[in-house]
Parts: sequence; structure tokens; C-alpha cells
Amino acid sequence: MEKVLVLAHTSTDGSLPKHALEALSAAKSLGFDLYIGLIGQTVQDAANQVANCGAKEIVAVSGAEFAQARYGTDTAAAEAICKETGATIVICPASSRFNRMIAGLAHRLGGRADTHVTKIGEGAVPQVSRWYYRQRMEANTSRKQRPWCIALESGCYEPWSGAAAQATVKNLALSPGADALKTTVTGVKAPAADLQTIRPDAKLLFVAGAGWTKKQADGQVHVDEAGKLILGFLEESKASLGGSKSVVDLGGEGQAVLPFMTHLNQIGQTGATPRHQKGLSTCCHGEEPHVVGWRFVNERRAVNTDPNCSWVQGKCDVLYVADAFKVIARVNQLLKEKQLQPSGR
Repeated sequence: MEKVLVLAHTSTDGSLPKHALEALSAAKSLGFDLYIGLIGQTVQDAANQVANCGAKEIVAVSGAEFAQARYGTDTAAAEAICKETGATIVICPASSRFNRMIAGLAHRLGGRADTHVTKIGEGAVPQVSRWYYRQRMEANTSRKQRPWCIALESGCYEPWSGAAAQATVKNLALSPGADALKTTVTGVKAPAADLQTIRPDAKLLFVAGAGWTKKQADGQVHVDEAGKLILGFLEESKASLGGSKSVVDLGGEGQAVLPFMTHLNQIGQTGATPRHQKGLSTCCHGEEPHVVGWRFVNERRAVNTDPNCSWVQGKCDVLYVADAFKVIARVNQLLKEKQLQPSGR
């Protein structure tokens, strides 16, 4: 009989992030004995959050040393929790914090690790699914080696929800050595919230293509206007920004570019697979960034002046045959008017 451990780290406020609750849903679907493992500065709030999930035991490693993401302390804490529970399958959210340590954890335990998993199949012999070759091929894999450490991608399961209650937590005493504490986070540099263009939890993914930087109906290039329209839409809608390969590559070709568009925004050919509820493509064409990169977007719409574009031919759900400059300008105006309306209207 398998023992399934959901391993999670707490947020800065001591609660569990949405990604961890998705991992909990995946673990519960397997039907095996369930355990919860928590890592963080304080863990009681997180334990209370999942007190009614049906776990046999909640085991934690907590303290100031485990507040920040650090390979040495995270791996040591995870190892202690896994050994205490005797887990044969370890499921954790594929966060940047856990992605950097899961291979080391599996090595310490003498097990195996799989990352970028999008589904964990039920059954006596569980299988995991993940995509290969830039998201063109899906593979189902099972392993005999135990423990089996699995990093689950976000957006693949509905987050577990249940009533909070007072939970009993088994805290493990762990004193990391000096080597484990060598790395220290001295600060975080991040753009202001209104300048952030990558928002994984946004309901809408807005994709801009190279058409924004090309000559328009008047024969001129309007990159500055395009940038203002796109940033204005992102600010009003709080959408996440994506880009096709062609638009993020323009800078290397000596062409006019959108200054806020980088390769971090690229979807499709890099293998990035956004999982937003809705997607809106503008001034973009071709199958690559949409058929491949958008496979997990539920509702896909496009604005394009070409009704025969290969992207819109059976690939998107709704097509608006129109000038994206005019459409986004009008949408921005409507969004601003909505913000100015009194509440309740």
C-alpha cells in the first residue's frame, strides 16, 4: 500500500499557496494513505487550513531558518519529513523553491524524481503525465523505484477546499548545519506591481504578435502607440502578457520593438504552457504559439485583420476581424469608464 505525502512550503503570511492546494487535490485523487508535510517559519495556520483534508498525520519542520527558499535547509527539512512519514510517493508543487531541490531530495532518499508533471493517474500503479518536445508529445510514465518524488505543475487540478479547523502538528526538531545556511536572501528586486507583465494567476492571457510593430494602414509604424495601448490594457484588465517568438526576436533583428516584451513572455516554441481561463491573441498569426502553447487555455479568442490566418482556421473559439489598434483602444476606454462608475451599477 502506497503512502502519499503532500510536501508544501508556506507563504509569507503562513498560509498555503493555491499551488500547494492543487497538489493536495491530486494526492487525494489517488486514494492512498495521505500525509501532509509543511516547511516554513510558522506552519500552524497552514496546518489548520488543511485539517479536514483526511490526512493521517501532519508533519512539519519550522523555524526562522526555514522561512526563505534555500536548497540546503529545504532539502534537509524535506528529507526529515519523508523519513518520518515513510512516504513512498511525494507530491509537491512545482514552485521555483521546490524545483531546485526535488532532485537532491530524491537522491538523498535513494528514490527517483519527475518534474513538470501535469497529471497523476489513478490506479494500483500510479502514472504521471508530462509533455515533451516543446509540448508536442505527451508521455505517461510509471516507476518501480520508491520513494517517487513528483513536482506538479500549477493549473492542472482544482485547488482543494475545505473548512479550516485546529490541527495537530508533529513538529520535527531539525538544526541545519553551517553549510546549509551559507545562502542568504539579502533582498528582492522586482518591478512595481503596475509594471509587472507576467501574472501566472491572471484569468486572461493577452498575447501580442509582431503585427503591432509592423506598418499599419497608413503605411507608418506606430510602436509607441502600440506600447501604450498594450500596457494600458494590462493595467486595466490585470491580464498577463504573452508574446509570439517573432515579436520577442525582433530586437535581435534590428527592428522596432516593444520595450517591455522579453523572452520571458514568449509562449509556444519554448515549451511554456500557460493555463489561464481565457486567452486573447492580437496582431499574431501562425499555429506555433497558439496550438502548441495555448493547449491548456480554456477559451481562445483572436483579433486579426486576416480571416484566413492559419491560427484562426479552427484553432480559436472566436475571431474578431478588425484592427487591433482600434479594438484595444476602444476596450481600454470601456474599461476606464467601468472603473469610474459608482459601485453597484
